[in-house]
Amino acid sequence: MKVLDKLKERWRGIDYPFLVHASGELKFSEISNQESIDLSDIRSGDVVALIGDFDPQSILTLLELIDKNVILVPLTTDTRAQHEYFFESALVDAVIENGVVRRIEHGRKHDFIEKLRTQEHAGLVLFSTGTTGRPKAILHDLTLFMQRFETPRPTLKTINFLLFDHIGGLNTLLHTLFNKGTVVAPKSRNVEDILSTCAEHKIEVLPTTPTFLRMMLMSGLIPDRVPDTLRIITYGTERMDQPTLDALCELLPNVDFRQTFGMSELGIVRVKSEARNSLFMKVGGEGVETRVVEDVLEIRSQTRMLGYLNADSPFDEDGWYNTKDIVEERDGYYKVVGRTSEVINVGGLKFMASEVERVALQFANVELAKAEGKPNPITGQHVELTVQPAADRDLDKGELKAFLSSKLPAHMLPKRLKISSVGVGHRFKRA
Repeated sequence: MKVLDKLKERWRGIDYPFLVHASGELKFSEISNQESIDLSDIRSGDVVALIGDFDPQSILTLLELIDKNVILVPLTTDTRAQHEYFFESALVDAVIENGVVRRIEHGRKHDFIEKLRTQEHAGLVLFSTGTTGRPKAILHDLTLFMQRFETPRPTLKTINFLLFDHIGGLNTLLHTLFNKGTVVAPKSRNVEDILSTCAEHKIEVLPTTPTFLRMMLMSGLIPDRVPDTLRIITYGTERMDQPTLDALCELLPNVDFRQTFGMSELGIVRVKSEARNSLFMKVGGEGVETRVVEDVLEIRSQTRMLGYLNADSPFDEDGWYNTKDIVEERDGYYKVVGRTSEVINVGGLKFMASEVERVALQFANVELAKAEGKPNPITGQHVELTVQPAADRDLDKGELKAFLSSKLPAHMLPKRLKISSVGVGHRFKRA
């Protein structure tokens, strides 16, 4: 049965909306009444870039494309500067934007795409968001990915903070659709608008990022602007720091904080936080195995991608994926303490950039912090630290230096301290 037909059957007789968006509400029984894009030029097995958002037309088109067994490349306007690179890397055959279909002739093939075409399976291409190197085109078998939604599961009213081109954003949408829930698409993703939307629509779940939660903490809008309906905040996509989590747990005692963990290469993996105020988590679920090799977490997953379309395979011969996350292990729980790329070596003394950032974030009025190792002709590397003050608040550089000196050993002290904005990408992750 087609995806649209399955969903129409699940939603039969239900009168509440599945989507709340900028222009109003939409019941699933009304989705077929949306202005449909002419997809007659789209063939089964085409690689199709859909530039959209969580709006009625984009959602209807997404479902129709899945039913056509295309290889779907969801994109947003936020990444427009990279679109041509994405089209080339994913071997895109057609682009859909603002209701218009544009075909691209390239004559190239890829074994992974041909495999999906032979099997008559839909595909999904997502792009990595790492800060080093060009984004990698990650190909999943979307037909297999969709099977996870066949089993009914509980759902709560959720704000879709994560984006249309993010595995977490798509997972939230599809989970909500298949389980007869309501998803709310925010008008914007600044702190005030998100909290206002949560209050207006009685949101129960806010999935977001540690960077956004830090901005929310420093905004002065919590706890007063957080509605009583908000039961769960999930956070992931980057490392959380303990001081921020502790402060949030104290200010919002009735909210359950849950860590998520996943990489687009591995699909969705199940995570269980040790406690609402703990950064330790269990990673696993059916078909997922974990191990730690030299303090780095490795995962083997049955829901992993088919492979990269523009890079070599990252899996070893036994199917293990090196996450590059350095972890502490305790009673089967893992805590991410940093990335292998964030190890700083000063005169042979190694430490994580996150250790410097954790201390900096304890200084009053620091909203964000980023520490980096830079080349040094004498010690090999030294630390440079950028701190961003909370809005409308000042930082005294001398006082901050004195604070760092009282908390950090000499080799971890920044040789250069900069008070400036810390880059935050459109996904609300530190750049």
